Amino acid sequence: MSVPTIESVSSPAPEHSGQPKRVQGGLLDPTVLLHSLPDALRKLDPRTLWHNPVMLIVEIGAVWATLCTVANPSWFGWLIVAWLWLTVVFANLAEAVAEGRGKAQAETLRRTKASTTARRLTGWSPTSPGREEEVAAPLLRQGDIVVVEAGQVIPGDGDVVEGIASVDESAITGESAPVIRESGGDRSAVTGGTTVLSDRIVVRITQKPGDSFIDRMISLVEGANRQKTPNEIALNILLSALTIIFVFAVATLQPLAIFSKANNPGVPDTLALDGNGVTGIVMVALLVCLIPTTIGALLSAIGIAGMDRLVQRNVLAMSGRAVEAAGDVNTLLLDKTGTITLGNRQAAAFLPLRNVTDGQLADAAQLSSLADETPEGRSIVVFAKQQYGLRARTPGELTHANWIEFSATTRMSGVDLDGLQLRKGAAASVAEWIRAAGGTAPAQLGELVDSVSAAGGTPLVVGQIRDGKAAVLGVIHLKDVVKQGMRERFDEMRRMGIRTVMITGDNPLTARAIADEAGVDDFLAEATPEDKMALIKKEQAGGKLVAMTGDGTNDAPALAQADVGVAMNSGTSAAKEAGNMVDLDSDPTKLIEIVEIGKQLLITRGALTTFSIANDIAKYFAIIPALFVGLFPGLDLLNIMRLHSPQSAILAAVIFNAVVIVALIPLALRGVRYTPSSASKLLTRNLSVYGLGGIIAPFIGIKLIDLVVQLFPGM
Repeated sequence: MSVPTIESVSSPAPEHSGQPKRVQGGLLDPTVLLHSLPDALRKLDPRTLWHNPVMLIVEIGAVWATLCTVANPSWFGWLIVAWLWLTVVFANLAEAVAEGRGKAQAETLRRTKASTTARRLTGWSPTSPGREEEVAAPLLRQGDIVVVEAGQVIPGDGDVVEGIASVDESAITGESAPVIRESGGDRSAVTGGTTVLSDRIVVRITQKPGDSFIDRMISLVEGANRQKTPNEIALNILLSALTIIFVFAVATLQPLAIFSKANNPGVPDTLALDGNGVTGIVMVALLVCLIPTTIGALLSAIGIAGMDRLVQRNVLAMSGRAVEAAGDVNTLLLDKTGTITLGNRQAAAFLPLRNVTDGQLADAAQLSSLADETPEGRSIVVFAKQQYGLRARTPGELTHANWIEFSATTRMSGVDLDGLQLRKGAAASVAEWIRAAGGTAPAQLGELVDSVSAAGGTPLVVGQIRDGKAAVLGVIHLKDVVKQGMRERFDEMRRMGIRTVMITGDNPLTARAIADEAGVDDFLAEATPEDKMALIKKEQAGGKLVAMTGDGTNDAPALAQADVGVAMNSGTSAAKEAGNMVDLDSDPTKLIEIVEIGKQLLITRGALTTFSIANDIAKYFAIIPALFVGLFPGLDLLNIMRLHSPQSAILAAVIFNAVVIVALIPLALRGVRYTPSSASKLLTRNLSVYGLGGIIAPFIGIKLIDLVVQLFPGM
């Protein structure tokens, strides 16, 4: 069965995802807009629009303006009505485009749910194979046992309880490279819709019907399960309050106009006045231009786009709250192995004893490591070749040699060759081997071993027996290598005001050495699950938000306790259930990217809110003089843009109010570029770029539109 990969219709696949890149249009590609337009029109239903109070008021105003224009037709009235309806459609279009990108991704996921038959086992136990029966995958229940063999699709989410297999997870992660799933340990979880490539596994189903991982992915990327975050709810309340205030303010204009007309019978009629006061169309135009329509139109799209940016990086956020919390994180807990370090210790130095040359030790270390297939053993061979120019030999070249492979029992590897015996391994094991051959371990060996351990490294000792004489040659310094660029990343975190804590099971000496090299703020050595929980609770008690990663069942309590818990997709079902995000690539360093995306979401929302409120200022200078200059000629001083006429001024303001929403959709979906810096610098940049820009841009835009509008007769 061919399983499709997740692809975005409007954004290139992440470089790390393994997905093929495609040439795609921009965020406002006509094809994307065309596909989103029907959804935007469907959202005109008040039952759908009620969740956005600002745009609901605009729609009510558009209906009222339409009725007024039908009763008293005019070109000006119909133009205002058209642009009012376009304002609502453009607002819905922003949300529809954001949701449309997710729906395209969801469609590929639905194809993974094609009819699949499960081979359910009844009466199965570790000692009994049970009886096999075929059932439709949707009929599986929690606790059911199924068997899956090479070439078959795993019918549901579960844990491997027997066997080991290579699994193609490209349907979920986009990565073409297969992964190993086996019973026991932290790599037992499998996902429905993925394909077994080799061997045979028995899986216990852990999902509830209709609640599989793919079901949740579909709901999440479509936005169906997107709940408003606390900050978003607070901002909606603020926007609603401002809208109510302006509704009352505009409603008072009719009585004010009637009163002014009655007390000034000589006042000439203007566009803004009829025999009874302010016209209904102009009142609606004023209201729509005064309320914060820009941010009201884009607020939902910003939240959806934030989750979409995570999906593009193969991270599933189980709620918008988790994305927002990531932007407010104060403390970052990171595992050392695989996150801060490469995870495989590598040879960093050869330390010979007295009377032993560097070359002699390097040659002996390489020979004794040729039969060691561990990453550490291979790194010794490579290090000897690169640093000492030794030719890369292979066991196949020395056919008369007796190779001693590394084993956990002996903790040594080596070779017996032409009367020479070489061994490399743990200090205690090699020292015992030397003593058994009648040799002694010199005092200098202990000093070298202690110095390597104190530096955070792992010492391996090389010894030899030549012509019946046993001797120690020196020490190999294995180092857990810190990933390139990690110190710079942690410096960025520090500039954001985020404290980084490394968690490791190493002893305090090793942990401190790695922490100093990586540049983290603190470390927790010899950490147990209870220690992680205690640290998280301590940070939270101080009013901080905590983020951490994990993949094992023992990480589940800490993931559930953390404000942002990122579970690895390769981990156990318990870890994925406990976290509020799942990293499909199982890359622990992605937690840093998640924090940056969360901060980008918050900054984007703040920037567009600032712009929305600031750009109302120009509209005041456009509409207020047009409304009341007939009553109060002195208000003409406020017409600083020198707009052509009251009609063109009002129409230009309404058109700009609609067009600016479309212009800002790409920014809302892409997000404001985030540069790590202090809160004060971010605020200064926000006010200077989006605050000042929000004031200046409408003056220019409204004036240009006015110049175009006045070309038409009657304006």
